[in-house]
Amino acid sequence: MSASLWDRRVVPHLVEWACGANPVRRQRAKIVPGARGRVLELGVGSGLNFAHYDSDAVTAVVAIDPSRELLERARVAARDVPFEVTFEEASAEALPVDDASFDTVVVTYSLCSIPDVAAALLEARRALRADGSLRFVEHGLAPDADVARWQRRLDRYWTRCAGGCHLDRDVPALLAAAGFALEFVESLYLPGPRWLNYNTWGVARPG
Repeated sequence: MSASLWDRRVVPHLVEWACGANPVRRQRAKIVPGARGRVLELGVGSGLNFAHYDSDAVTAVVAIDPSRELLERARVAARDVPFEVTFEEASAEALPVDDASFDTVVVTYSLCSIPDVAAALLEARRALRADGSLRFVEHGLAPDADVARWQRRLDRYWTRCAGGCHLDRDVPALLAAAGFALEFVESLYLPGPRWLNYNTWGVARPG
């Protein structure tokens, strides 16, 4: 099976399975319900966050993803939500949105696989209003030296079979480098291999 066929046909199923697991669903529930107003969701995938939005607080969601296959699944997931959802097949590095046009950016388990994550975060900051917030939950680089060592060793192999997902991205550091001020950050290891399951979540504001 070619790499492109693997990415188109197999990876979307793997992503939906992994990202729909109970521990991951609980992580989403810590962050997504706090979204407010007009929301930009980066890497919407198959729409697993839709069930977690507070429909009394969210007026509309613009859902971005480069995968046509995952967007088709997300459209199905959005059929019963009470707020407007607009879908864009687009790259997070070049968002088709106006400056300062969103109250909240939501990104969950997507910063690991965006090719130019620094550019994507600058775009997210551009899209946010001055008083807006970016709400995130991601897996990434662990603080424990032995775990981080294995993450760096395995990263190039993992990336090839997991749709471009990286194990060793330091999400809080990337946010800070993009000009975000971290309002709060928490972390833990989810059940499973520690090299895969170090999670950070929190809220960041445009600096």
